[in-house]
Amino acid sequence: MSEHPRKGRPVAFKTMSPARSRPDPVLGLRFTIEAQYGGTVLVDMAALDARPLAIAFAGALRRSAGLGGSIGAASVIQQYVQVYRRFFAWLADEAPDVDGPHDLHAIHVDGFAAALERAGMRPIHRHTTVSKIVNTLRAIEADRPDWIAPDLHERLRYTLAMSAGRSTPRDAYSPFVARALRDAARADVDAMFRRLGAEDRTDKGDPVIAAARADIEAIIARQGAIITDSPEVRRLYFMRVRRGLPFGRLIDDLHGRHHILARDLPALLVLLTLDTGLEPECVKTLTVDCLANAHAGTVELRYLKRRAYGAEHKGMRVRDGGGGTPGGLIRRLIGVTAVAREHLPDDCLWVYHNVGGLRAGIVDPKHQLAAWACRHGIVDDDGKPLHLLLSRLRKTHKALWYTKTEGHMTRFAVGHTREVAARHYADLPSLRPLHEAAVADAFHEAVAAAMPTILAPTAEQALREAPEQAAPLMSPDTVAPLLDGEQDVWLAACAGFYRSPFAEAGSPCAQPFWGCLDCPNAVVTARKLPAILAFLALIEEQRRCLPASDWAAKFGHAHARIIDQILPAFPESVIAEGRRQIGEQVLYFPPEVLA
Repeated sequence: MSEHPRKGRPVAFKTMSPARSRPDPVLGLRFTIEAQYGGTVLVDMAALDARPLAIAFAGALRRSAGLGGSIGAASVIQQYVQVYRRFFAWLADEAPDVDGPHDLHAIHVDGFAAALERAGMRPIHRHTTVSKIVNTLRAIEADRPDWIAPDLHERLRYTLAMSAGRSTPRDAYSPFVARALRDAARADVDAMFRRLGAEDRTDKGDPVIAAARADIEAIIARQGAIITDSPEVRRLYFMRVRRGLPFGRLIDDLHGRHHILARDLPALLVLLTLDTGLEPECVKTLTVDCLANAHAGTVELRYLKRRAYGAEHKGMRVRDGGGGTPGGLIRRLIGVTAVAREHLPDDCLWVYHNVGGLRAGIVDPKHQLAAWACRHGIVDDDGKPLHLLLSRLRKTHKALWYTKTEGHMTRFAVGHTREVAARHYADLPSLRPLHEAAVADAFHEAVAAAMPTILAPTAEQALREAPEQAAPLMSPDTVAPLLDGEQDVWLAACAGFYRSPFAEAGSPCAQPFWGCLDCPNAVVTARKLPAILAFLALIEEQRRCLPASDWAAKFGHAHARIIDQILPAFPESVIAEGRRQIGEQVLYFPPEVLA
């Protein structure tokens, strides 16, 4: 072997082309999809015509709902199927010659969107509906590009040519409704915790029924639940019927001492949503390990927000302590569901008994929420039965927090940018009176800041006797000269001719003489009423000479100030005396009044 290395040659790698994805093997139109969230969905597209196009749509739906796909929730899969049925029904009426994906063109997508518009569908709803068709066709194109026509390929670059517009934020419930909901939920939750683990005294007076009930309780403790048509339950049922005892909620009564019941869920959901402001879908997916990092009476509540793509795992700090705090309530829920979790292993916080056995997770509680609100007789602000929505409870929490923080956006915008918080959670119809009141207060403060100080004769006498009350408008030693007329200007006495708010400090006031009516330095006393009344007569005379718009621009504000704010501050006798003095005084008005 030589000591010198042999001359080598460059390393060459074999050219490899990426493997082409195989078409989806779906051939039937009735199948199931295991969604990432929400369980199994049965998809039935067998009634859709034409079959080749339906098979292509079904394959695209399965790929999109698979691991790493864009569709994760079972409810969204069901929405896609509903839109498919509507689209295929439109094709059957308007484009019966379409048989497969290669027969579709841009005109079909635009025609379907136009049909939705003619049917009265709102822009946002129309946008989300058409987007499901566009997304499906994009998935088909990614798998089989040769199936998509060139014009359709260009059309799939966007959803609709017009804007979807801005959605109308869902309104919050009023504080009156929020208090009624909170009180009802708190009472039910307290009753639920008292019921769990309590000693059963229902049938103590009848040993036979008590023994039959004890047998069932033992089965529930051993197996977790008992079915309705079991021999033990049927025997207890007929015993209670023969004795005329109530039996309508027998299964719930039997399991209620061991597990949370389905009818307990509305109160728990309402209370947690009002206290934390979590999104409804986040509350329903809480797990037993959702609490972490307890510190100083608070705890971090970790939750999953599927809509926050790329940042699904979130956390917020909530109060922690007794059962009246969100952290304390969740801890108690974890404790009371531990028994059920032994028989139904699941990390979901919501493990409860429903008809047929133990259940984990909450799918669609709207019927239970409606029944709960009806059972408690909760009404809206108009006295009608309340239509309870969890999403409005979140808005209610945000509205109450907005009121508490007095609209301070830095404190209010928790978990959102200021723009999103302002648009979705502060710009609500229920908060409009608060905003209008704030604007009105600001205008009142601005008007008050620009108003002169009006002293009726009694107030003038009080100020002469206690000059220190004039602070901070003027120093006490200047009160007497001002009230005696030594600092008079055209329509008022001036407390600061060389510190006017309309000029630099130290320079004389350069406002027209009726600018005193809008100056905080002006002090109007009874001595100036003749000048003010003469000026009022002059501008009313000018009303007959000038066009209405010109008069309003020049004298309208001064006229309103005299009529609405200055004259009402003086007694009628003082005003009459001022009118009498007009003829005794020679009043000179500068040329700009008539210019």
